[in-house]
Amino acid sequence: MMHRLIRFWVYGGFLAAFLLLGLMPVYCQFWSVALVLVFLQLPVYMLHQLEEHDDDRFRKFVNRVLGGGREILTESAVFVINVPGVWGVNLVSILLACSINLGFGLIGVYLTFVNGLVHVAQAIRMKCYNPGLITAILLFLPISGIALWAIHAKGKIQPAYDVMGLGVALVIHLAIVAHVVLRLRKAQEFLG
Repeated sequence: MMHRLIRFWVYGGFLAAFLLLGLMPVYCQFWSVALVLVFLQLPVYMLHQLEEHDDDRFRKFVNRVLGGGREILTESAVFVINVPGVWGVNLVSILLACSINLGFGLIGVYLTFVNGLVHVAQAIRMKCYNPGLITAILLFLPISGIALWAIHAKGKIQPAYDVMGLGVALVIHLAIVAHVVLRLRKAQEFLG
């Protein structure tokens, strides 16, 4: 069963996004606009993940383009990156923003923003589409940008929250890059 969850997680997330969006009028009715925008990072990410991972597009893209056909990104790694690494991080960000300080919402917001920038930078650098690019442009950059503005417009957000949010986003993305680079080196050593 775990293999099926690892293989097909993206479809559950896509459907869950619509469930979360549909329930928003009930549980977000007393939230500030800024907090609603923090919450939106999760379902928006789930919608993005369908474009990115349907039919295993992103993993195949990375393995073909960066790995030269070798498996440097596994299904298990994609699952860990996206379920605990995106859904879990956004869950913690939302809970902390609701219960402790709105500034913790910047963790999820910067995670979305940085990922959007990575997709755009990769497309510019490679001069081609990469899986997830369209939703990164149409959803990630506008919604995370508006969220950044709304959180700061709400006031009294210490710069340390920006540093923390951006730092968490960068660490997660750099960990993914490090994982891919290490797998690529191992594959090259095995062949060499």
